[in-house]
Amino acid sequence: MTALARLTARLEHRLTLPTDSLTDLDHAVALVTEHDLQALIVSPWLVKPARRLLGRSPVRLGTVIGGEHGGQIGAVKAYEASRALEQGAVDLDCVLNAGALISGDDEAVLHDLLSVVEMAHAALATAGVVVEAAFLSDEQVRRACRLAERAGADHVVGSSGEAAPTDGTAHVRLLRHSLGPRVEVKAAARFAEADELRAAVAAGARCISTIFTAPLALAAKAALSVEHDGPSLRSRRAAVG
Repeated sequence: MTALARLTARLEHRLTLPTDSLTDLDHAVALVTEHDLQALIVSPWLVKPARRLLGRSPVRLGTVIGGEHGGQIGAVKAYEASRALEQGAVDLDCVLNAGALISGDDEAVLHDLLSVVEMAHAALATAGVVVEAAFLSDEQVRRACRLAERAGADHVVGSSGEAAPTDGTAHVRLLRHSLGPRVEVKAAARFAEADELRAAVAAGARCISTIFTAPLALAAKAALSVEHDGPSLRSRRAAVG
């Protein structure tokens, strides 16, 4: 047997700030490809040029639906999702309508989520739900998680990426305790240190979504790599033969 390295969480670079430009996209694509990051999430208007720049790269391209507040009507979110999928996105993160949740209108929340999740799955894409946990009580977060599960979401995210690292990790812990094992948790925050990434993974995150720099990408891969036994060269050749 030979030792192979794998990451304990996927690494996703964020390019979702209001000021992110085509020049920023060039730099982002260079970063994710050079450092073998698994995913890139961009603002909706950047999906098409990002898909062109990534070409046949295995990097998963995602975008945010209903940003930043999630208060758009379901038809708007569905249209936004359809355009993103047509232009090459394979991961959709839909911002939950927190106002409707706080108002107790769970059916409106669920309808919104279904309009995006079902469309994504029909296109063989994945769909997540962004729950702005900082603005909700713990009980409201748990309700949001139950609705995300009912909608068939693949993962839940605790913020749109602007949370402080300690808050981001706390969100991960609450989400993980509120969800069943089928649904993954994505940690989205302003992470800057390897220890912060380790803490988020220890809390239950399966994906780290942040604005990576080259040093942070290198530190993340070193901090989150684990070795596992893989087949030896001889056994791989025998399998091929």
